[in-house]
Amino acid sequence: MKFSVNTMKASPRFIMYVLLLAIASLYATAQDATSWKSLKADINLFIANDLGRNGYYDQRPIAELMGNMAETIGPECIVAAGDVHHFNGVASVDDPLWTSNYESIYTHPELMIEWLPILGNHEYRGNTAAVLDYAHRSRRWAMPARYYSHVFTDNSVSIRLVMIDTTPLIYKYRSDSVGYPDACRQDMEAQLQWLDETLKNAKEEWVVVVGHHPIVAQTPKDDSERADLQSRLLPVIRRYGNVDMYVCGHIHNFQHLKSGNDGIDYVVNSAGALARKVKAIDGTIFCSPEPGFAVVAASKKTLYLYMIDKNGNVLHKVEHKR
Repeated sequence: MKFSVNTMKASPRFIMYVLLLAIASLYATAQDATSWKSLKADINLFIANDLGRNGYYDQRPIAELMGNMAETIGPECIVAAGDVHHFNGVASVDDPLWTSNYESIYTHPELMIEWLPILGNHEYRGNTAAVLDYAHRSRRWAMPARYYSHVFTDNSVSIRLVMIDTTPLIYKYRSDSVGYPDACRQDMEAQLQWLDETLKNAKEEWVVVVGHHPIVAQTPKDDSERADLQSRLLPVIRRYGNVDMYVCGHIHNFQHLKSGNDGIDYVVNSAGALARKVKAIDGTIFCSPEPGFAVVAASKKTLYLYMIDKNGNVLHKVEHKR
């Protein structure tokens, strides 16, 4: 270690104080890594959404945290639950926003794994086809369609992610052909039929449906958004009794809710940049205005979703048991 003249002249008490601070800092880091190990299961996934802020509003430090935690947890993939790009989506696969919102932010080696994205309402303000086509540019942008399913299996444990496209299921977007030109062009009934068939045939231990918009949540956004999903989407995900969690973004805060006796945990994942206030409503189990992301941990008899704040703390655990 190099000492300056001023440091060498410092009192022994001051030098001891500095050394104790350095040791405390190292110990805190070790404690974080140790606690993160407890989140590891047979299958781990990260979920992040509402990201695209060009590195501002905590986006860059949260991205760095995701990479650091991934060193310990080793996620199978990153689920990108919409709005990777604010505010008007992207114009093409060559749009500079791909660099400033994504490639130059999520640079940690442990984040160079599959990203499973869906479209958010902000992507629908731009060229949604370009978001799908980016899979031909980036090896980690694994988006085969607007809605799709992906199964992970390890140690005889299996989890099915059912990735859906919620914007075209909401009338306010479908009716605004200027602001959201691609929304009205999507076949809503075809998606719901596909979802029904997918859930009907799902035999995995765990089934998690991921959409951008919430079905139930506290939010200042239009009630019509949730009303449309409650009338169109909710009956399908309840039909076969095998959906364990519905996870979404859009609201920029953490929420965990129950609705009726359907056994589904309704989870709002906070923003990976720029979080917002929240308050409890009927059905709320937990809520927080902190930004962050989620860690999913699946084992044979337990499915956990951990809400992680920007400092790497577990704010809340959603627990599903067999």
